[in-house]
Amino acid sequence: MKFFLRVGIGFSLFFPLSARLVEAATPRSIDQQVNCEILVVGAGTAGVAATYEALKAGRTVCLTEITDWMGGQVSAQGTSALDERATQRSRLFFPRGYTEFRQQILAQNGSRNPGACWVSLVCFMPKEGHEILQMMLGEAAKEGKGKLYFFPNTVAKSIETTGSQIQSIRAIQHRPAPNAAPLNTYPLSQTIVDSYTEQDSPLLQKKIIQFVPPASGKWYVIEATETGELVALTDVPYRLGLDARSYVNPSSSSETDYPYCPQGYTYTFAMEATATPQPATPPDFYPRYSQSYSFNDQRYAETPELVFTYRRIQSQVPGAGSRSVNPGDISMQNWNWGNDYAPGTSLDNYILSREQLRASGQLNSGNWLGGLRVDGLRGGEEQAIGFFHWFHSGTTDAKLSTKKPFPNLRYLTGFDSPMGTAHGLSKYPYMRESRRIIGRPAYGYAEGFAIDEVTASRKDFSEEYYQNLGDRTFRNLATAIAGLRTIDVIRGRIDPKTVKTLGRSHIYPDSVGIGHYPLDFHPCMVTSPPEKPGNQERPGERQGADETYPFQIPLRSMIPQKLDNLLVTGKSIAMSHIAAAAYRVHSIEWSAGAAAGTTATFSLETGIAPFQLVENLPNPSPNLEKLQQRLNANNNPTAFPGTSILNTNWQNWK
Repeated sequence: MKFFLRVGIGFSLFFPLSARLVEAATPRSIDQQVNCEILVVGAGTAGVAATYEALKAGRTVCLTEITDWMGGQVSAQGTSALDERATQRSRLFFPRGYTEFRQQILAQNGSRNPGACWVSLVCFMPKEGHEILQMMLGEAAKEGKGKLYFFPNTVAKSIETTGSQIQSIRAIQHRPAPNAAPLNTYPLSQTIVDSYTEQDSPLLQKKIIQFVPPASGKWYVIEATETGELVALTDVPYRLGLDARSYVNPSSSSETDYPYCPQGYTYTFAMEATATPQPATPPDFYPRYSQSYSFNDQRYAETPELVFTYRRIQSQVPGAGSRSVNPGDISMQNWNWGNDYAPGTSLDNYILSREQLRASGQLNSGNWLGGLRVDGLRGGEEQAIGFFHWFHSGTTDAKLSTKKPFPNLRYLTGFDSPMGTAHGLSKYPYMRESRRIIGRPAYGYAEGFAIDEVTASRKDFSEEYYQNLGDRTFRNLATAIAGLRTIDVIRGRIDPKTVKTLGRSHIYPDSVGIGHYPLDFHPCMVTSPPEKPGNQERPGERQGADETYPFQIPLRSMIPQKLDNLLVTGKSIAMSHIAAAAYRVHSIEWSAGAAAGTTATFSLETGIAPFQLVENLPNPSPNLEKLQQRLNANNNPTAFPGTSILNTNWQNWK
């Protein structure tokens, strides 16, 4: 019996239902045991950055990845257009590895933007990102005399802990079964359960790997997955989706915690401009999604070339303008009202909540299957493929009065296509949000440390919306952003309504990284399914959208409760839903990853656990200062130039 998926791009996918397995009760024996000083689970942008720094420091690093490309956003997720802010970019004030990566991209393309896109100054082919990162890790290992063991197509299955220590992690690595189709033939929704299942299947052959520390018994595990899988598996305290509205997250769209509304995710794809119109037969599922697409702005509806060139990743004419599309140009699509997929209810949320995981049995020993809703992945895949057909042939727009076809397009598929898949979609979706740990209780954070909205937002918090939150909440909000005027607000010498913004981001004594990006939202939808005609974004989700001041990444945001040898990086650090809207992009993930790799190395050298570096804050910590000195000496900045409690002149940072 076979499951049939007709994608309508010139080929069809057949997938044996027998391969859609439910995990067997009896685990297999271990095929390979691997010793690591540092185990990095997830080779996305943050995971690669952590590995890069650890290798330069001479460590033995094991790096796992669910796909066969390293880099996450810059490769396997297809978002190969670097999101950067103008001032930071003009000064090249980034972590050293990120700077090297972007320079390598430009150097391989004659020091110019390969795609001549206009969302970024660096747009490129996803495979190129993977290949450059591979090269960089090899050179880092050679330079630092470190050892790298890379395990592609590998997922964590279970974790053994004793007290506050992770003792081992059991993983599954897969490859094509004999006579089966190559990897990347089928979309993720059709293989994810199989890849987390230990038994061999008609599609996949499995190897069971156990990762353990070296003979010393000392190691660190770095959580760098895209959805916080180790966070869920270890069940350390975490949040998912919306935080309850409070004076530190005053723009929240919910009065209570609501785990079903993380930011929308995206399956990217690539399409090529052609000299003549191309045939494109819509898939059978297209009518279900066809009324959900929009260019969202009349200028894009009238000039769709602007959408094509927005994230163009290959340009036949160097320096081509935003309205110039030439045959052979290739565009990567990552469009809010196009291939974004944003479920927002308990019926369709794509990252399963703690309660849903418990109900499904995935938190029972040996039953972990990735923690995602398979139907939610399938919906995103269909939404993306449908978007291409709408772009190519559609004549109606969900939000605008006009939409003209763009028939001179070819949807790119095949193992040698930009996404490296037979179906043409990215190997893994671009996840904008993850499970986010709750840090340990600390001075000023009785319920656990977290980065919140007010720590970096340039929002005018004196607006009427915030005054209507109630006198107590509004006064606490004003106190939180008053800076040097805090005592005056507390004592009533200043009217809270006159306090608009902090004038700078919060300065953390334990900063280990930096970032700058707006609070940028891709909201979940109100009803299920997301593609339902007339569906709307969750009301109030964009209330927090605004520019930010250049901000920091505190070490406390990377230290989970309960486990002392686990560091968390990437999109799973301790932060609110609103703060995560700014902390999710390429260079910031890299900075967080570099900090995690450096901290793990420092702790192995000194025997001082990460939590011990920050447990007595705000009192000075000489060892924390040594870690920060190392980061800065290695060109991994912990603060932007001019950072000071006295400096509120950041208006020129664009």
